[in-house]
Amino acid sequence: MQGLLWFLRLCLAALVLVAALVALPVSMAWSAAPTIQSLAGETRPQSWAEPLDERFNLYRIQPNLYRSALPDNEAEPMLKELGVTTVINFYQRSDSAWLHDPKMRQIHLPFHTDRVDDTDVIAALRSIRQSQELGSVLIHCKHGQNRTGLIAALYRIVYQGWSKEQALAEMRGGGFGGEQRLDDAERYLQQVDIEQLKIALEGGTCSTSPLALCAMKAWIVDMLKV
Repeated sequence: MQGLLWFLRLCLAALVLVAALVALPVSMAWSAAPTIQSLAGETRPQSWAEPLDERFNLYRIQPNLYRSALPDNEAEPMLKELGVTTVINFYQRSDSAWLHDPKMRQIHLPFHTDRVDDTDVIAALRSIRQSQELGSVLIHCKHGQNRTGLIAALYRIVYQGWSKEQALAEMRGGGFGGEQRLDDAERYLQQVDIEQLKIALEGGTCSTSPLALCAMKAWIVDMLKV
């Protein structure tokens, strides 16, 4: 009788051990889940633009520079709270339909990324830097992806010292959407001569080429002044 009781106890202990071994992986998986989610949330580099409002694809690039899609009337109070004093628009339509505050400057520099050139880029970057002397700046296009993404990436490279690879990584993975829209922007970014852009920006010229239309116009104006 005692032998039978001992045998039953041994079997029960074995069952408990097996159950514990089966439950262990499941328990480990549940305990690991929060860690995986936490790590996933930390994969976004802190240097990337900070998401602020999903409705307008609004992000903070740095304390005095923001990027977004085309805003509307509801965005104006929020931009005031952020201290935005200048809105630079790369979309074909002006901002006059939604932006009514006379204290907020409007700069309209429309372009298409499938035919963007250094003249467009220099005008945009120069306008951003000059406007930042007056307060915070918002740059936007229609979707806040292609044109805005290109100028934001070039700002990172020219003024913040990022490499092309770092700027492209943020452009593609920053959560701005429209991955299929970026081909033209990426193509320009890959081939542009950053050093020539910097020389033009520092020298006050409108293009990297003396034969650019804007440069020829400036030359003619100077000649007429003589």
